[in-house]
Amino acid sequence: MKSIFYYKTIIGEIGIAENGRGITNIYTKEKLKLEDDVEIRETKLIKEALNQLNEYLSGSRMNFSIPLELEGTEFQSKVWNELINIPYGQKVTYKEIAEKIGNPKAARAVGMANNKNPILIIIPCHRVIGKSGKLVGYAGGLKMKEKLLEIEGKNHL
Repeated sequence: MKSIFYYKTIIGEIGIAENGRGITNIYTKEKLKLEDDVEIRETKLIKEALNQLNEYLSGSRMNFSIPLELEGTEFQSKVWNELINIPYGQKVTYKEIAEKIGNPKAARAVGMANNKNPILIIIPCHRVIGKSGKLVGYAGGLKMKEKLLEIEGKNHL
């Protein structure tokens, strides 16, 4: 059974969910939903995820160290695992991610996998931009994407 708890943060309302082994979801207010077989309960793991998230948002954390439980297709998981490798404060294009996972013509599919990223911020899909350098698509909205990149830009060494 999953547990989820809701919080207000400097980037808006979020929900953090876990399944007893790792964080499974971070939802924005717009995407908040209560799935079947979910209990609204603040667990130790959810509290730790919030603590690390708040540290990140304040600029004092660059990497997360909490267990994740990814739930997606093999392709999505491959993309999400590659996103975790994008260094703090850096941006890459969808095409670059496609090339890194060995499928250079899959930039659009990478974009769709980003759109399905269940663990926003911790799996940093906000660091992926269009080939023109423009900020495009983000489940939390472009304002949130811009804010996250701004936080990282200020704190990047």
